[in-house]
Amino acid sequence: MSALVGRHDVILVRHGQTQWSASGKHTGRTDVALTDLGRRQADALGGMLGDSKFALVVSSPLVRAWETMERAGLADTAVAANDLMEWDYGVYEGLRTIDIRREISDWSVWSHPMIDGESVDAVGARADRVIGLTLRTDGPAAVFGHGHILRILAARWMGLPAVAGQSLRLDTATVSTLGWERENRVIRHWNEACHLRSMDPEL
Repeated sequence: MSALVGRHDVILVRHGQTQWSASGKHTGRTDVALTDLGRRQADALGGMLGDSKFALVVSSPLVRAWETMERAGLADTAVAANDLMEWDYGVYEGLRTIDIRREISDWSVWSHPMIDGESVDAVGARADRVIGLTLRTDGPAAVFGHGHILRILAARWMGLPAVAGQSLRLDTATVSTLGWERENRVIRHWNEACHLRSMDPEL
């Protein structure tokens, strides 16, 4: 049997809102819980995903991603993957870009070293391992994770360098679809939030 058992969609789901995501704090390995709104968003994801059947459901073990997956109704077959944990921001954990830029005017996670944390390419290597797992799965996969790791995963899915994830904005509690056009890996849908419109008419 080929190492690639089929060309199936990969559904990316970013976790619901947390207090840190709402305030713009870099939330890497800190295990921050969902807010009340975040839990309602996660519940709504169940309706967005509907009756979809997944050959693989994999999630970051951090509570904000895992609870989102549980509330979306996919806990029965889910497995945890440390490779889906968010970027380790090192000394910048819990800080906002606007605050860091008071000392480093052009600072960005995409362009500056994460002191005592991970490089963008190290996160890309983790994303590659998750992609490999989905490619060995004989059916569609659902992947629950965090903003930066999922943006990087999408870039690597398309064969782009990990840093290309900077061009893919990803909001909380959104659904994105990675898929295929013939033999090419593509993004089919990105940052879909239609299931949240009843909560915020501006969406």
